[in-house]
Amino acid sequence: MRIGFEAKRAFKNFTGLGNYARSVIKILSTQHPENQYFLYTPDKVKTNRTKFLYELPNTIIRSAPLKFLKSYWRSKGVVKDLIKDEIELYHGLSHELPSGLKKAGINSIVTIHDLIYLRYPQYFKWLDRKIYDAKFRLACKSADKIIAISEQTKRDIIHFFGTNESKIEVVYQGCDPVFYKAENQLKLGELKSKYQLPDEFLLCVGTIENRKNQLLILKALQNLPDSINLILVGKKTPYQDILQNFITLHNFEKRVTFLNDVPFLDLPGIYQLAKIFIYPSKFEGFGIPILEALNCGVPVNALKGSCLEEAGGPDSYYVANDDAEALRETILKVFGNDELRKQMSEKGKRFALSFREDKVGANLIKVYQEIINHA
Repeated sequence: MRIGFEAKRAFKNFTGLGNYARSVIKILSTQHPENQYFLYTPDKVKTNRTKFLYELPNTIIRSAPLKFLKSYWRSKGVVKDLIKDEIELYHGLSHELPSGLKKAGINSIVTIHDLIYLRYPQYFKWLDRKIYDAKFRLACKSADKIIAISEQTKRDIIHFFGTNESKIEVVYQGCDPVFYKAENQLKLGELKSKYQLPDEFLLCVGTIENRKNQLLILKALQNLPDSINLILVGKKTPYQDILQNFITLHNFEKRVTFLNDVPFLDLPGIYQLAKIFIYPSKFEGFGIPILEALNCGVPVNALKGSCLEEAGGPDSYYVANDDAEALRETILKVFGNDELRKQMSEKGKRFALSFREDKVGANLIKVYQEIINHA
């Protein structure tokens, strides 16, 4: 098969959507080398996170021919390049597809990660919501198949867009393989010293923003022993000022630490040093940090109500939204119980095997082949 990818975020985004795009490309290129893969991006960007894309033997990178026409090229002009490259299937990895694919006879598939802008519109600017809605709806309508990254996202696509269930396939994503390997004690010691980490701590990884709901952990911290500390890792937004005010008000300065610019390769060790990983996000499309924590052997506490139970599996703990007391109780239950943490760690690692690359790759190729065979 000759497969094209919308690859802008693979080259320019270094969080969730970019991680997904790079992961899909790498998995398919390495596990299914019988196919030819074409990456269509407005800009070629070469960093430590993207340089492998240039080294994949069965992968070709295409970029916009003229800098001032990048937006037009992505939304429509790229179709000429797809025809020239004899693309059989084009996969929009992040919610959108160029117009003109059907007219050109090119099969298409789009991945929808979440519809949070519809469920929680208060977290998005009015103009952004309108742009997202136009792109997402058009992509879902025109695609031959939609990939939802969770059952929750599938339900939302059906609910908000009225899409026929038969058009949607759930294909879970994985996390980066760097989280599979246990760090040695020397590396863990270096990280502990570098970031001045306490001996025992709770960990939360994710953008410091309202929807991620880190304030819930701080509320639970009020009634936990002073020996229990919290490390918050993630990109800073104005929401961090709200958290800082709470920290100051309750004299938590010595118990709570923000780490805003952690290099990606330091994350596995920080996870492995934590006693519990807490992910109190109000809503997610999937929840990759949970999968990262499970692979690192860290017990997980998360919220009920979106897809986090899909990512965390049956042996993690879940509490209702904004229930700080329930979170406090689960933290106490797990934090001081070595045997329980060991059981949760072992079961969590086994559950996380369901999201490894071989399964993700096989599921994606199956969807691709079905589309081409029924074209």
